[in-house]
Amino acid sequence: MADKAPFGGALGGSHMEPYDLVVIGSGPAGRRAAVQAAKLGKSVLVVEGRRRVGGVSVHTGTIPSKTLRETVLNLSGWRERGFYGRSYRVKKDIDGSDLGTRLNKTLEHEVDVLEHQFQRNGVRTMSGFARFLDPHRVAITSPDESELIVQGEKILIAVGTAPYRPADIPFDDVSILDSDAVIEAPRVPRSLTVVGAGVIGIEYATIFSALDVAVTLVEPRTTFLDFIDREIIEEFIHQLRDRGMIIRLGSPVSTVEKDDSGKVVTTLEDGRAIRTDMLLYAAGRVGATATLGLDTCGLETDRRGRLTVDPATFQTSVPHIYAAGDVIGFPSLASTSMEQGRIAACHAFNLPMPPAPQYFPYGIYAVPEISTVGMSEQEVREKGIKYECGVARFRETSRGHIMGLDQGLMKMIFSLKTRRLLGVHILGEGATELIHIGQAVLNLHGTLDYFIENTFNYPTLAEAYKIAALDAWNRMPRV
Repeated sequence: MADKAPFGGALGGSHMEPYDLVVIGSGPAGRRAAVQAAKLGKSVLVVEGRRRVGGVSVHTGTIPSKTLRETVLNLSGWRERGFYGRSYRVKKDIDGSDLGTRLNKTLEHEVDVLEHQFQRNGVRTMSGFARFLDPHRVAITSPDESELIVQGEKILIAVGTAPYRPADIPFDDVSILDSDAVIEAPRVPRSLTVVGAGVIGIEYATIFSALDVAVTLVEPRTTFLDFIDREIIEEFIHQLRDRGMIIRLGSPVSTVEKDDSGKVVTTLEDGRAIRTDMLLYAAGRVGATATLGLDTCGLETDRRGRLTVDPATFQTSVPHIYAAGDVIGFPSLASTSMEQGRIAACHAFNLPMPPAPQYFPYGIYAVPEISTVGMSEQEVREKGIKYECGVARFRETSRGHIMGLDQGLMKMIFSLKTRRLLGVHILGEGATELIHIGQAVLNLHGTLDYFIENTFNYPTLAEAYKIAALDAWNRMPRV
């Protein structure tokens, strides 16, 4: 591990190491803040509770789940089924070991890259659990139970989140598990219940569905992913049901138990029961702040363990203590967490920062992908903006024909008054890559004319931008 600090010094001893910045957590927010501060010539210590750096993002969250998705799509032949039929598979029998092999290789690579990045920038790292002694002093308990006290002129809390595990769910991490356990020991059940239709639940439900696992998705609310354009979600639900996924909305879980045969029986409040081999509970996450001793430095969390910050600086109510990443809540994206960490470090050491762009892309790595930037149609209506929409379906592009895509769409929203782009919403293959064209045009205040007048590579899925723009133009009033 990069410049790993030795442990030493009893908790009550006089030895105390001072740092310009102490970062608690080495996920996207923590590592970006640490590197930024180091580039400014500051002494930086990163404390990580796991044996190796990377945080939730590398070990149980972003990287593992997206690696699992890619493995499933490759081995199942999902991308080729448009040509060869729904029964097509690259590998006939796919088990947990097939999924785990690629996960481990990817994890090793990510950790190596991160350790090298810390080393190259002179960031010290330490394995251990941190807790505040006062607003500037942090005690770090190492795996061998020894303790070291460090002092930070500035401190960043970037501990991320952990799965919410209610007491009435009998987790055994084998057949009843959370999203961490699904990654730690992946296996392929014949049937699966997923409780929670948030981003994590949706991603795992659709990934397992792509393996032809019989999936039932349970969400207590009558809607899900409410920040996504409703037309996109309606199309998404249609695709999920078309491939056999059962979706139960509007009824909370009453009980979860195992029957005599070892099956998991999930009973809903409306009386319906779902019997499957495995249950994944993915209904929310909580900030990993319980052991930080925040009371000693004057900080409080909400009921889900999250911290409140100034959205411009990421300062907590204690000005020299910052927080960034999932621990501060929405949007809980690796991409935005990185930027939050960088902004926090810049503010902490008086480096002027330009204002953040108004719009950032949101990516959901479901099967199919969903990505969005800007305003949804609902938001445009609420603001009273006169608008027009254009839609392109991937099957309308030559690249879509080549790839065998029979589904996937792009929706663009334009102002009638200014012709400016207001939002882009994509469902389908490559959505999280395609969205960046829309993001750039949106943040540069571009208009419909950009898409109509410019040439796109042929054949590409990016041609959908021109198709959707022309679709909107055909219905817009002539001036």
